[in-house]
Order: sequence, then C-alpha cells, then structure tokens
Amino acid sequence: MTVLAHGVGTRTDLPIPIGLALFGAGAAILLTFSVLLLFWRTPRLGGSGSGRPLPAGLQRALDAPALHRVLQALALAAAAFVVVVALAGPPDTPHNLAPWVFYVTFWVGLVPVSLLLGPVWRVVNPLRALHQALRLAVPQAPGAERLPSLGLWPAAGSLAIFLWLELVCPGRSEPGTVGLFLIGYAVVQVALALWFGEEWFAVGDGFEVYSSLIARLSPWGRRDDGRLAFRSPLTGAISTPPVAGLAAVVVVLLGSTAFDGLSRTVFWQSGPGASNDPVAGTLGMLAMIALVAAMYLTGTWLSGRLAGQPAAEQPRRYAATVIPIALGYTVAHYFSLFVLDGQTTWILASNPFGARGVDLFGTYRNVLDLTAVTAGTIALVQVGAIIAGHVVGVTLAHERALLSAPRARASDQLPLVIVMVLFTFGGLGLLFGF
Repeated sequence: MTVLAHGVGTRTDLPIPIGLALFGAGAAILLTFSVLLLFWRTPRLGGSGSGRPLPAGLQRALDAPALHRVLQALALAAAAFVVVVALAGPPDTPHNLAPWVFYVTFWVGLVPVSLLLGPVWRVVNPLRALHQALRLAVPQAPGAERLPSLGLWPAAGSLAIFLWLELVCPGRSEPGTVGLFLIGYAVVQVALALWFGEEWFAVGDGFEVYSSLIARLSPWGRRDDGRLAFRSPLTGAISTPPVAGLAAVVVVLLGSTAFDGLSRTVFWQSGPGASNDPVAGTLGMLAMIALVAAMYLTGTWLSGRLAGQPAAEQPRRYAATVIPIALGYTVAHYFSLFVLDGQTTWILASNPFGARGVDLFGTYRNVLDLTAVTAGTIALVQVGAIIAGHVVGVTLAHERALLSAPRARASDQLPLVIVMVLFTFGGLGLLFGF
C-alpha cells in the first residue's frame, strides 16, 4: 500500500507476512549472539589506529584547505538557491523544488553519501563557510572553554527539532516553512558557533553529527595519527568516543523513526492522530523517544550491573553499538521514498521557478517512474536493513563487552541483547503497520 510519509512524498510498504519477518529477524539475532559466544571470545576489531593509509599525495589533496573552502562555497550557494526557491518559487509543494531537495535529496541522501565517502557534511558544511566569514567581525569565542562539557547534547536537541518539523509540524511540506526553517536554523547555528567557536558544529549541528555517526560505518576513516585510511566499518564504529550525549542522539533517531512507523498504523490514524493535531503528534513522538530511552537504559544498566561495571557509564559506553540499528531503521523507512519520490527533485530542477516554457534539462515533463524498483526489492531492503543493523549492533555490543569487562560472563550481555531483539520486533511491527 502507499501512505503519506515524512515532510513530502509517499512511501510504499509491502504485504509481507509479518510473522515470518519477526521470526526470521529474532532468529538471526539470537543465532548471531550464539555464534559470537562460541567463536568470538577475545576482542578482534582493530583500534582507531588501524587501517591502510591512503597515499600521501592523495591525503594532501583531500585535506587541502582550499578544496574544503571551494566545496563549502558551492554548498552555500546551493543552500541559498534552495531558500530562494522556497520563498519565491511556486507556492504549491508539488511544483516547488525546495521541500523535495531538503526532505528527500539532502536528508535521506546524506545516509548513502556518508556511508560511502565518510563524514562529508563536516567537509562541505556551508554553515562553516558563513562562520568563517563572520568571524572576521567577531574574532573571539567567549564560550569556547565550555564547549567540551556540552558533549553531543546540543546535536540531540537540534535533531529532535528537525525531526519534529519533518514528522509532526502541520505545515511541514509548505515551501515557505522549509525556507524559514533553513534561515532560522542557519542563524541559530552560526550565532552559537560565534560564541563557542568553530568546533560547535561538530557537537551542535545535528546534520553534521548525524553524517559523522553514519560515517562511523564507512570503510574510510582517520587513524590516531590523523591519516585517512581504508579500514573495517566495524572498527570505525567500535572506536566511536563514548562522549556525553551520544546515547541521546541515537535514542532520538530511533525514537523518532519508531514514531514515524506508529503514525502509519490504523491505531494512530483512527485514534490520536485522526485530527492531525500537532499536540498529539508531539506527545506521540516524545512518548516513543522516552520508550526507546527507557528500554535502552534498562538493558545497558542491567548488563553493566551483571558485569560489575558502573551503571552511570553504560549508556554512553554502548551507544555506538546502536548506530547500525538506527541506520537500519533509517534505510528501511526511507528507501522507497528516496528511490521513487527522489525523482521529483530532478524533475523540478529543470524549472525551479515554474516559469512558462523553461525546461533546462528536458525533464520537467517527466513523471515518477514507479517501476524504478520492484516491490520485492523494497521488501528485501526493508526487512534486510533492520535485521542487518541489529546483527551488526549485537556484534559491536559483544566486542564492547569484551573490551570493557573481559572476565565477565557471557550471560551478562543478555539484557542488552534482549532489548535489541525487542527493538527488532517493534521496528518490523511498526514498519508494516502491525
């Protein structure tokens, strides 16, 4: 069936037998855990210093400040163009380029690009270019010393605000809403960067933090010596620093995706969400984030207690193991949206202002090709992404347990594994409207 989805567009879900999907997912995770207990008894993933470094010449070219400035300038020009189109282009969403670029091409496209290339948004972030320009007028950063104490909590907050806009805000698909949000977001982020310093973006810009976390599963990363290297994606994930607020970021991502699934169920659409009330939507989103947080905190606390580890350290210690789970949910929920409705971006880009007779790339008369991906492929991607994300998460959690408490009993990991299994069942159930 096809249902309304996210800020714009539609999403196609498949009539797969939910019992079969749940049974297969649970069995895959439990089998993975059993195999790990039998054959993975010592830490096996290399540390952050491992990996095959890139050639020195390529390293210098990729790290060249001039290249970064050019990329940021291009991204800034593209962002400014999107804002102009949002405010001065066609007033209706189906014909305005801005919502499609923002919600589909950028937000969803950030995932595959970060997976393939690494933390690209940190390199091309146009807000960094704006900050560099304004820093000439405000050379000092009064709050720089306080920045390390914030952890990633600011990013969790900015991501929650964006996800509320995408999933709850009544006028989220209107071009004017998109334009005003982009302007407001840029003003707030740059102002905070002027106060805390340029490194604010690495902890406060939700999009940059999101890209950087996804990039932890990329085959590209930096070693301890600063060299870019080709390495195992699991190595990048397990070496994620357990900073404050990391758990909050992954919980917000998981909880909001869970609410996205909940909002498509008959229960929600005929009950709390029947009137499209933003208050009900806000409360529903907060409730799902709180539920995910409670489950995650309980699982990590019990696992830590059984292993004799300080309970307060467990959530951030295991937060990186939830990154692949959040990624799996994201792929499952957005895949068909990106492949099908993502075509709208390229159609509208041929005539961004809706002028009569304009067709720059010869695509403006095109219609969505709903046969671009088969129903079977969508089904495999949706179920496979959630199962794969949880299998990788269990593997990382097992490695983290071996690193944190090498003499602990294998059964000490069971509470966290059970929580991951429950996440799997809940994710698949909500994905298919169960």
